[in-house]
This record gives sequence, C-alpha cells and structure tokens, in this order.
Amino acid sequence: MRYAPLTQAIQGETVDAWDIHFKATSLKEKDDSVIVLSIGDPDFDTPSQVVDSAVAGLRNGDTHYVEIEGRDELREVIAASHQSRCGQEVSKDNVIMLAGAQNALFASSMCILAPGDEAIVLQPMYVTYEACIQLTGATLVPVAMDKHNDFCLDYAALENAITDKTKAIYFATPNNPSGLMLTQNELQFIADLAIKHDLWVVSDEVYSQTVFEGEHISIAGLPNMAERTITLNSLSKSHAMTGWRVGWAIGPTTLINHLSNLSLCMLYGLPGFVQQAAYTALTDPQALASSEHMRVTYQRRRDRLVSCFQQHQNLSCITPQASMFLLVNVSETGLTAQAFAESLFEQQKIGVLPATAFGECAADFIRISYVVEDSELEDACERIDRFMALLNANKQRA
Repeated sequence: MRYAPLTQAIQGETVDAWDIHFKATSLKEKDDSVIVLSIGDPDFDTPSQVVDSAVAGLRNGDTHYVEIEGRDELREVIAASHQSRCGQEVSKDNVIMLAGAQNALFASSMCILAPGDEAIVLQPMYVTYEACIQLTGATLVPVAMDKHNDFCLDYAALENAITDKTKAIYFATPNNPSGLMLTQNELQFIADLAIKHDLWVVSDEVYSQTVFEGEHISIAGLPNMAERTITLNSLSKSHAMTGWRVGWAIGPTTLINHLSNLSLCMLYGLPGFVQQAAYTALTDPQALASSEHMRVTYQRRRDRLVSCFQQHQNLSCITPQASMFLLVNVSETGLTAQAFAESLFEQQKIGVLPATAFGECAADFIRISYVVEDSELEDACERIDRFMALLNANKQRA
C-alpha cells in the first residue's frame, strides 16, 4: 500500500541517538541497577491535590465535551500569570489549551507555515521541531548557537540566515538540551529582526518554571512583539504532569481562532477533568509549593552532577540555568558522543543521550537528565568516576 508524503516528513534522521535510551529502558525492566539519565520525565508524582481534583471531576461527571479553546477560568489564570511575568497584555482570548506543548508546537506550525516557507530554528533544538516544520511543507533552516561561547547566540549567523522565504524563527528558552536561557540583548536582537522582516516568532518556554539562576525573559513582552509571537508552555515539567498532556499556546486572537478551528478537527478540546486538574495545579497553594520543591530539588541535583564532571579534566559541562538537563563535552576523551554513551552504558549501565540528536553544534556532547532520586544520582556519579578512571588508564596504556 502507498502512504502519504507526510510519513517521510515525520521520520527523523536521529534514531540512532535514541538507541541507547531504548536499550536502557528495556534492560531496566529486568535489572534495577540500570540508571536511566536519557529522558526528561520527572521522577516526582503529580501533586496529590492535582490528582484529587481530577478524580473529583471524574466522579462528578466531568467527562463530557468542553469548550475547544479551554475553560475560561483556566485560560484566565494562564493569561494573568503570563502577563505578570513578562508584561504582555493578554486575556483568555489569547490562550488556547492543547494536548501538551508538543501539540501546541505542531498546531502552531500548521497555522503559520506553508510549502515554500523557511523556518529558522536555533540549535541545539528539541528533536521534534524538524518534523513539525517539515509537515507543513516548509524547510527548516538551522542556525547553530556558538558552542565555543557557551551556546550564546551567533548574531551574524542568524541575520545571514534570513531570506525572502523566511517566515518564522523558532527557539526554546530555557533550552532543551542545554538548560541555558537567551539574554535580554539576544532576545531584543531577534525581536528587531522579526519586526524588520515581518516574521513570526515561536518561543518554547516549557522550562521557564524551573529556573535556577538568571532571569527568564519572554520575548512576547518586548515592544511590538505581541502581534507576532507564539508562546508555548505546559505543566509537564513544572508539576510532573507529562502524562496529563496539558499545554497551551498564547498569541494574537486571530491565531487562537485558527488554532481553535484546527483543534476542532484534531483534538476537540482537553477533557474537563484534566482542565480541572490543571486549574488546581496553577492555583492551589500546596500544589504550587510542590512545584517549587521540585525546582529546588532539580537545582541540587544539577549541582551534584556539575561537580562530578568538573573533577575530570577531559570532560567539560555548561552549568544549566534551568531545566532538568545538562550537556557534557566528551570530545577530549577521544571518543565520539555516540561511542562514549555506548561505552558508559555497556560498562556502567548508565543510559545517556548523544546530543547529536539536537543538532550538529551539539555533536561533541552528551545530554544527561537529572530526574532520578538523589541516592541513584549519587550512584551514577560514582559509576561515572569509575568509568573515567578506566577510560583514562586504558588511554595511557595505549
């Protein structure tokens, strides 16, 4: 049988990079000693207040169709939170609830891109950006952040990448996989280009609630950017709700109307009891306290991992400002990122991800997530130390 061309667009070229993760998770089912540090699924449970809210909704019959854009009270809370953080004046009419930030990314791309367009994406980038853009018929144009300068924005490279076909600029801040945030100057430069060339900006801010140091700035709050910015966010990471699929897009009302029409034939709205749980997550004091506890815990784990890698001269890492990931440069070990990850898994049963999946500029790096309990993370650090000691000893003998 023949399949539609879109099936080619959703086939990435980075499958090998995930091979170790799949091996690690498979082996973990049989061997508890395996440590999986290759995916960003929080090890915390969803706050109990959130779960209780959903259960109450189910028992009270909140299982019917709901408003496609999302319930007013939930969208109002999200709009108010966004406005207080970045200064962009928004109301519920600027917000639509979707099935996670991933669905929001896909739907937004479908509404702003067309065949023949070009979409610039700052790399390293999350792996699904490629398919979401290619499905529209547009071409993804990667612009590498400067890996020699802690993945800061390469101003010239970005400006030179713009052509008469450019339709949008995509980025994540805080970034996955680096955990770094774009600065005020970098965002202003992007904003100036977007205004000059009449471009959309898609700002993925899923990790904006897990900031450790520095200030998270939303580009939508900069002058003249509200009309051309789509802000994506979710509760997946901030409240350990990856499986709930609660996300949203914030943008101009006309865009929200288009997204609503697309959702009508794709999703038909999030379940009511899920929206009730999301409202609780964003308003209940205990749920908010749980979210803050998660953030503090991630920061402690980050510090432990950074100190581990700093002990090894042929490893270097960039300290994340946010998120639950860090990048480690392994090029001075003499191994490729893929070979390093494979050896670490084979010898120490630790699954990490070669960062080649996130763009060529990250090819020398592995991505490590810190979403395991402190004791397991401490065990991982000790295994990494042993791995590096053996690797260096073998290198000296050679």
